Amino acid sequence: MHRRKFLTSVSGLASGAALPAAASAPAGVRITSHTLPRKVIIGTAIQNLWGTYPGLRQRLDQLTGLVDRMVEQSGEKYGRGPDLAILTETAVTGEAGKDVRACAVQMEGALREAFSRTASQHRCYIVAPTYLLAADGKRCSNAAILFGRDGTVAGIYRKVHLVVAPDGETMESGSTPGTDVPVFQCDFGRLGIQICYDMEFDRGWDELARQGCELVAWPTQSPQTATPAFRAMRDRLYIVSSTWRTNASIFEPSGRIAAQIRPPESVLTYEMDLSYAILPWSARLDNGKALQKKFGERVSFHYYEDEDRGIFWSNDPRMTIREMARSLGLEEQHEQFARVRQVYRKAGLRE
Repeated sequence: MHRRKFLTSVSGLASGAALPAAASAPAGVRITSHTLPRKVIIGTAIQNLWGTYPGLRQRLDQLTGLVDRMVEQSGEKYGRGPDLAILTETAVTGEAGKDVRACAVQMEGALREAFSRTASQHRCYIVAPTYLLAADGKRCSNAAILFGRDGTVAGIYRKVHLVVAPDGETMESGSTPGTDVPVFQCDFGRLGIQICYDMEFDRGWDELARQGCELVAWPTQSPQTATPAFRAMRDRLYIVSSTWRTNASIFEPSGRIAAQIRPPESVLTYEMDLSYAILPWSARLDNGKALQKKFGERVSFHYYEDEDRGIFWSNDPRMTIREMARSLGLEEQHEQFARVRQVYRKAGLRE
């Protein structure tokens, strides 16, 4: 049978019977289509940090100025400031050089004062990456400090997968690797942080998925896009890169780039909805036009015809995207996979 005809037939079967309240999702992957809309505005940036270090005070002025620009742009686009501003890897200190302790800074003092003031002024979370010197003055980590809307420190992530020197003797000029992969409960959702080389290793991403992470800030020197797109699709996450060069990007759980800037642009703000559904192709969906016809501006989506699926979200504060999809007898992608797996098992097939 032709694939499109087959999918049309199974779509019809789904619409002719009551759909399950919630089919099982992949292990550790959070499904949010049953929750009411949660609009989140993210700010991110490209910042070239090569060259002469200007000094801590001037660098902090540059970084808080970047956040100010995100706030201004977000106000113009969306009528309010961002919920989260993400700065790039080691934004405060720049590169480590030969000895990380020579450039690392402690939490207390100018660093905390600058970002606490800016976060509370704009009422937004800020991810501020730096080489962070421990209170004992000995250990250093490549860290990202999360400041809350009220200016308090909401948490710290220390990079686990440090870059190893060619001689195999040191990691990032003497940095100490982190050991934990926390998920931070923010008022808009569950936030994770990974830093640059962490992108290449499954451990952190598996742990974030296990904890139900919904959005990952990825400060990085590397501007790569293929691997983060894969991570976003595999674990159903939004990933936001903040880079030194080439691009800063918003990766959707669909596996596509929803928004991106390239030089000479340097600041990007984007509104996403953490309550969404991934809908596969079906004749009833009509590439999203069926939902648009029924709900008008109450629904939004990015449908990718070349991928045979799209990401959909509700703009109605009283109705979930799952309820909208159900009203047309539409299955979500994870529901379709769950149903197909049952058929495979009965037939004795291995997935």
